[in-house]
Amino acid sequence: MTAETEEQTALRTSVAALGKRYGREYFAEVVSEGRHTDALWAEAAELGYLGVNLPEEYGGGGAGIQELSIVLEELGAVGCPLLMLVVSPAICGTVIARFGTEQQKQAWLPGLANGTRKMAFGITEPDAGSNSHRITTTARRDPATGEWLLTGRKVFISGVDIADATLIVGRTEDARTGKLKPCLFIVPRDADGFSRNRIDMEINAPEKQFELVLDEVRLPPDALVGDEDAGLLQLFAGLNPERIMTAAFALGMARYAIGQALDYARTRQVWKEPIGAHQAIAHPLAQAHIEVECARLMTQKAARLYDAGDDVGAGEAANMAKYAAGEACVRAVDQSVHTLGGNGLTREYGLAGLITASRVARIAPVSREMILNYISHQTLGLPKSY
Repeated sequence: MTAETEEQTALRTSVAALGKRYGREYFAEVVSEGRHTDALWAEAAELGYLGVNLPEEYGGGGAGIQELSIVLEELGAVGCPLLMLVVSPAICGTVIARFGTEQQKQAWLPGLANGTRKMAFGITEPDAGSNSHRITTTARRDPATGEWLLTGRKVFISGVDIADATLIVGRTEDARTGKLKPCLFIVPRDADGFSRNRIDMEINAPEKQFELVLDEVRLPPDALVGDEDAGLLQLFAGLNPERIMTAAFALGMARYAIGQALDYARTRQVWKEPIGAHQAIAHPLAQAHIEVECARLMTQKAARLYDAGDDVGAGEAANMAKYAAGEACVRAVDQSVHTLGGNGLTREYGLAGLITASRVARIAPVSREMILNYISHQTLGLPKSY
């Protein structure tokens, strides 16, 4: 069963209406002026879209990742993707809702739901790449105070400058085995020893990317999220929504690009008929549409499995969805730019910038090659090469 409910269809319609009132012009203006999408973020929060996946008792909508992915996809389809939706309510909100203490839930979830607070997520490191087992950011307890001391570096962390705190993935020593295990910590933006450096990116987006340095950052005992012995479970509880939301991000971008190409192909006339009448134009766009719709079905499946509590099934489907949506997005953008010819490279049509942006879903949060590794090993039962 993959059809959406009436409520989900209505959500798509209402979010699309909100996005259209802002549109690609608003998004481009915000980027060119170095601002953030605060107005859209605030209105989306007021309408209950930002926290649609968070528990009702903390101000959320009580729905799931299915609904939040719909919000991101529909905003992206009209040219206004909100990347922080992937990070703040989807990853951080989900992890805190599932594993946080009551104090952490009270402190963070209402603000994440109503848009007054944001959180960033820090996992990627310079030397670890997609291998979470090579994370070198370490956390150790001060035996005198019980406080945590974090030391390490992170790269390509989105929106740290506008986030009130960053959910940092570190590793701490298991007292029983002596091995390092992952743990998650809430690090306030103004914590001593916590610094950031902006990474100069070619992608035009309101959300900036940062390198983080944690130099003996001292945190209270309650900065640890959840159970110290369940770090890996908690980590993947955040990574599956991240993959699903990245797929939704890619689907929205692909749909926007195809929409621009269709508008152009229906009206651009070189010979007797509009160029869209020619199969060399029509068939590639039809193929791009099919690939997007197939990727959307896998994204819906992954979201449903996750919301149903099937973390293992959701892990496989989320990786497949992210892979399929990333590939579909790159091809859709490429074909859309090609359809417009020279006009596809102008600022007027807003497609040229997507050539770079569309690669994000292939690369982040995990490369397509690592997804193929995952499917090879976990699904197909083939031996590892590493």
